[in-house]
Amino acid sequence: MILHNGPIYTMDPRLPQVRALAVAGALIAGGVDVREGDSDTVGHERIDLDGRCVLPGFTDAHVHFLDWALERTWLDLHGCRSLADACAAVAAATGGDGWLRGKGWLEATWPDGPPHRAALDEVTGERPAALWAHDHHTLWVNSAALRAAGAEHPTGVLQEWDAWRFPVPPATSLERSQALREGMAVANARGVIGVHDFQAHGGRGLWQRYDADRRLTLRVAMSIPLPAIEAAKALELRTGFGGDLLRMGPVKAFMDGTLGSRTAWMLDGSGEQLLSEDDLADGIAEASACGLAVAVHAIGDGANRAALNAFHRTRELWQQALLRPRIEHAQCLDDADLPRFAELGVIASVQPVHATSDRDLADEIWGERAAKGYRTRDLLDSGAHVVFGADPPIEELDPMAAIQAAVHRTLDDREPWHPAQRIPVADAISCHSAAAAYAVGEERRRGCLLPGLEADLVVLDTDIVAHPERIAGARVVATMLAGRWVHGRPPW
Repeated sequence: MILHNGPIYTMDPRLPQVRALAVAGALIAGGVDVREGDSDTVGHERIDLDGRCVLPGFTDAHVHFLDWALERTWLDLHGCRSLADACAAVAAATGGDGWLRGKGWLEATWPDGPPHRAALDEVTGERPAALWAHDHHTLWVNSAALRAAGAEHPTGVLQEWDAWRFPVPPATSLERSQALREGMAVANARGVIGVHDFQAHGGRGLWQRYDADRRLTLRVAMSIPLPAIEAAKALELRTGFGGDLLRMGPVKAFMDGTLGSRTAWMLDGSGEQLLSEDDLADGIAEASACGLAVAVHAIGDGANRAALNAFHRTRELWQQALLRPRIEHAQCLDDADLPRFAELGVIASVQPVHATSDRDLADEIWGERAAKGYRTRDLLDSGAHVVFGADPPIEELDPMAAIQAAVHRTLDDREPWHPAQRIPVADAISCHSAAAAYAVGEERRRGCLLPGLEADLVVLDTDIVAHPERIAGARVVATMLAGRWVHGRPPW
């Protein structure tokens, strides 16, 4: 097929824009001439873009996909501005049987907080309730949930490992499969052709089943948690192992908590240290020895420094293994540490939407240090490899929102937050496409719209490269994965 009559951006600086794009099977074909009557194009399907814009398909480089897919049906508490608001929302949803699951509350914004199990008990009665905070590092449960779990807790508010280990009954196999299928369709409708999945528990078997059944409509890099490294080692699994759509990703480690839960590890000693620099260095060495890259969650400036130190100490090992380490989030960076990403070759995997949703909280908790947060422009200018994600279910899986946040540093009618960190729209698109492919070692296969690479693309109704002021209103018209339409098959 041949796409023509609209702006087509390759995201390769050597050939940034082309007049037409030919797709042969799963790949981008060579250059074509689409003039009427040209014998070379006879028999080819012609798709008239009618001014629509073509970009490489988007990859979200940090997703907890099954959690996000399942939580799309949970009680959403994002809009609750007080403990009273949250309890009222819970009260309105308490009808029914089984556990009440919710997400999105942010206690730091509540004038009448903090949350407590007693407040939930008043509106839930004997129905167990488990409500995740916005950052998914704090869990609020009621007394019925504690009794069901055979646990005791004075407040019912658990953080970090205590929260993650709390035995909330899992979804059934059918619920998980249905959620995954519906989640893929939503992702495709938003221009997403790939995800780097950091799902902590479950999901890997589902990805494999969907891949075996040829039902995958995403490219998936599937991570494993650091505690599972011995199992991966025993099976001789390596980063990059897999097929065309499903591959093994990095090992995931946690250095600290989050801004919202006030557990980010800061240089002043505040926050929570989930992993020491020495322990991380040992984990990187072990992973490198068996060909596994490491991705480290680091929010605070203390956590980021410790992670960079650990990568520096083990540099020879992961470089010899041809691995690409990464730091996930990299939210607060001391000036001395920012250039180390480029110097070491550590990828910064950041979430631009966090900067817009966390701005008030960062100003409140970090104060002047908030100016050292979410430094997308500084990282790019330093020469670091930067990739974009949204961290679903923390934020919604929506690359267009991430691009808007990176370009404008605001998603509402407020002034841009630290506008010096705004970046050009082409850079934002590249962070969701070419850079994301590089992060998993696939830059020679995909990420740009060049001959010989995979035909992964998205069609927008608006040319956001020429008109970045129109990003907010731009709509995904169609999405193609490996030469097949997975959303919005033409004619449009």
